Amino acid sequence: GKGGDVWVTAKDGVTLKNIKDKYPHKRFIAGVGTNSSVRSLMGDQGEDMHICAPPGIIVTTDEGAVIGELNADGDRVLVARGGRGGSHRSDFLPSKGRSQHIRLDLRLIADMGLVGFPNAGKSSLLSVLSHAKPQIADYAFTTMRPEIGRILYEDHRQVSIADLPGLIEGAHMNKGMGHKFLKHVERTKQLMFVVDICGFQLSSKTPFRSAFAAVQLLTKELELYKEELLSKPALLVVNKMDLPETQEKLQELLHQLKYQEDFVGLLPEDMVPKKGLEFEHVVPVSAATGQGIEELKARIRQSLDVQIAGATEELHKERLQELQKIRRPLGGNAGARGLCVSLGGRAKWALQRDTP
Repeated sequence: GKGGDVWVTAKDGVTLKNIKDKYPHKRFIAGVGTNSSVRSLMGDQGEDMHICAPPGIIVTTDEGAVIGELNADGDRVLVARGGRGGSHRSDFLPSKGRSQHIRLDLRLIADMGLVGFPNAGKSSLLSVLSHAKPQIADYAFTTMRPEIGRILYEDHRQVSIADLPGLIEGAHMNKGMGHKFLKHVERTKQLMFVVDICGFQLSSKTPFRSAFAAVQLLTKELELYKEELLSKPALLVVNKMDLPETQEKLQELLHQLKYQEDFVGLLPEDMVPKKGLEFEHVVPVSAATGQGIEELKARIRQSLDVQIAGATEELHKERLQELQKIRRPLGGNAGARGLCVSLGGRAKWALQRDTP
């Protein structure tokens, strides 16, 4: 009988720690096919091996080649196929099953990913937007592991937001949390930049960065890690607006963002991105007082709805093109014509024959 296969299957409630605890040797072996017998000429197939993993897993080889993704509960990926059983074609000798090393890389799936420097107020912002309770303190790097929060709207719509560890300069080269942070940004639908209106300085040994410089540097870090990330829709949240003299700084920031080409010359050359990021919305808030939070929730909802509508329109165009390709071969039938009807997002095809 054929040997069993090895699958990685997504299952809600499972963590990577569960896998490590259950399989400390990190070896997964499927069942062996049984030999034929007097009662059964064809031996039974070996039992498949299912490795349960959390949704959000990307299965890769040691070389980094992607085998598959598990985005929802029940998704599964075949990682090792069992050998064929013996038959008259192989002189009744079985073939050996496949074996390979795989990596399970967990990347969060969220609607929004918070991007910002340490101590920009990302965790405080998440705590007032959702019911999440991240660690909050008045020093940098309080967020050491990703945190997911959900915004609940009155019509029961839910939007997930990922609070990720703060970036530092050189994150694209894996400095600080580096790639542990940036890999999660890949799985978010949109980006939410969070900057301190008063600027940021990591330590006395590092230069001070204004709010405008922080936006440019964050954009550059994402660009150097993976340029495709900048194609995602992005919002800019200007935090800590409860501090004195912030209105003047906000107007200056808005002016600099509107005319970015005129101000990037003030920055070091290695901080200037190839192309300035166009933000869907710029929302001033104060996570400490709640100022602007309701407007931010509305802007998040609006931005996601526009993206979903655009994706739906693209899908309809693709389906229409596929139906047109199907319709062309029918043109050779003189007595028939194709009729395409789209109902509720589902395309239906009917073949009509002309009457004499």
